[in-house]
Amino acid sequence: MRSILLTLLLAGLFFQSGHSQVLKPISWENKILTENIQHGDTVILSFQAKIDDNWYLYSSDFDPELGPMVTEFEFEENKTYQLLDSIIPINPSRGYDDIWEGEYTYFKGKGEFQQKTIVKSLPFYISGTYNYQVCSDVDGKCIPFNEDFSFGEKIEIPVENKSVDDLEADEVKGSLLTDQESNSPYSLLAFMLFAFVGGLAALLTPCVFPMIPMTVTFFTGKSKTKSGALRKALIFGISIVLIYVLAGTVVAVINGPGFANWLSTHWIPNVFFFLVFFIFALSFLGLFEINLPSSFVNKVDAKADKGGLGGVFFMAFTLVLVSFSCTGPIVGSILVESAGGQVIKPLIGMFGFSMAFAIPFSLFAIFPEWLSRLPKSGGWLNSVKVVLGFLELALGLKFLSIADQVYHWGILDREIYLLLWIVIFTFLGLYLLGKIRLAHDSPIEKLSVGRLMLSMATFSFVVYMIPGLFGAPLKAMAGYLPPMSSHDFDIPSIIRQNSGGVAESSEYEQCETPKYSDFLEFPHGIRGYFDYDQALACAKKLNKPIFVDFTGHGCVNCREMEARVWSEPEVLKRLKNDFVMLALYVDEKKELPESDWYTSEYDGKVKKTIGAQNADLQITRFNNNAQPYYVILNTNGELLVKPIAYELNVNKFVDYLENGKTKFKQENKKL
Repeated sequence: MRSILLTLLLAGLFFQSGHSQVLKPISWENKILTENIQHGDTVILSFQAKIDDNWYLYSSDFDPELGPMVTEFEFEENKTYQLLDSIIPINPSRGYDDIWEGEYTYFKGKGEFQQKTIVKSLPFYISGTYNYQVCSDVDGKCIPFNEDFSFGEKIEIPVENKSVDDLEADEVKGSLLTDQESNSPYSLLAFMLFAFVGGLAALLTPCVFPMIPMTVTFFTGKSKTKSGALRKALIFGISIVLIYVLAGTVVAVINGPGFANWLSTHWIPNVFFFLVFFIFALSFLGLFEINLPSSFVNKVDAKADKGGLGGVFFMAFTLVLVSFSCTGPIVGSILVESAGGQVIKPLIGMFGFSMAFAIPFSLFAIFPEWLSRLPKSGGWLNSVKVVLGFLELALGLKFLSIADQVYHWGILDREIYLLLWIVIFTFLGLYLLGKIRLAHDSPIEKLSVGRLMLSMATFSFVVYMIPGLFGAPLKAMAGYLPPMSSHDFDIPSIIRQNSGGVAESSEYEQCETPKYSDFLEFPHGIRGYFDYDQALACAKKLNKPIFVDFTGHGCVNCREMEARVWSEPEVLKRLKNDFVMLALYVDEKKELPESDWYTSEYDGKVKKTIGAQNADLQITRFNNNAQPYYVILNTNGELLVKPIAYELNVNKFVDYLENGKTKFKQENKKL
């Protein structure tokens, strides 16, 4: 009999652990990639993650305002080391999430982050913490973690001072190691194609297109044989590529990996880039010309007249300089787009642009008979330039939007951003139809089929954007639009918040004002608490069960549950009327007063923040650390029904709420 009872007890414990457990689907191995470390060396710290099947780790290099919790590394300062640049994720994958309406980066299976560091004294010791989030793509769980790391042993290592040249060589080597093309090959290829299209657009500007026959005449006129013309044409094209790639190299050296985070988040570079796009747009629209000094251009042109291979190179240089007033804005836009601390990206951009720019010149030099098939120069060239101006005006707003979001200026909220795009593209459509003429435009006597089709596409885009003013998600534009949270007039949200019934305000007025409600909130107009003790006290006053939502700012599946399940009228009505709602954010970083700190019995760490204490409560009380996680408690804080997690079946979620209400009523009857 005893053995049967023991077996049943063990089975019960196994069953319980299978349904409620603390998960750890990730492990870390930290290494120093540099060997024989000496004073002054640049070393590479490698954080290597091994991720369980069907789980993924969010990376560190996407917009932290998007929603998911980015991986963050916090280093404790000491005199033995100095960080260089910011942490670099190594080849993360990219994805688009419909819930967050934006692009994020992540790792599956394995992940790695690298940090470049200078050893300032020996022995050296580096320690800190990393905050990160892993999610399951099977059952929708998301788990935030906060863990410690350390590098280096406190052992004396012989010091051998290096020369300045050696230190500089180490720094260059470290830069190459940390870069390792953190952009995926697909991203670089897409950027090169973007730059290639920019080069094709540059060919159709008034500064460049008329020069094609002039340049071809230069080759055919000065070459005695067809092979000589062919050789010079190839050298000419290669020279154009080299000149533009050299410009990209200069940008890469000036930027360096160290500026990545600063360029992507600080208001100074983003406002500067916005002004660059704005000035280029005004130039394309015909307000002024951006030209290089004529004396410099004339000197280069004189070198080209000397002939020979050197003359061919300077002929290419002359073409680049003379066409600068039209190509400068496009090249500048490509370099601005690549500015983000990458070494390879500016080179890729300039290579793609210059290839598109150089190939036609070389081909027409090789096959001069093709010149007769080219359309004649005319007003259509200026039209191309003006269209590019409108596009520059629209795209430049993205940089101003980034600064506005990071610093909470509130000058370019989502609806304002959309309104500006609608106005810009409406004017572009009217221009294509010939309803607007600028200073350098020729009158349009007949509308071509091409202009008609482009105007139709432009107005279709405008019509697509208009519902966004009233809260439509516009998923195709998610990468360019400010977040939905900045949208004031969101009709779908207003409808959701006023549907499903609302608990009488007089009930909640019997309880305390919720703590942290100035920066934490429920969706769909739900009222509730963000502090366990407050919710428990209110539940006793109102004699209602407590619905506990263990959630997180970066929990994508929590948002999906709120959007797809909580928004349903039969669910929303019950949440608003039948429960005291309690949302416990496990990743909230707001630090509590020191008097509220405590040391966890689970891991022995001091819990200082709201999120750390909420996560500790979930683990110690319910033996679970994944979100979303839903618990229904009675007025004494005791479990009424078995908790549930990610459940998109609305009927099952309603049954869960009804079971909790029924169990609560049964307990009250017994009392």
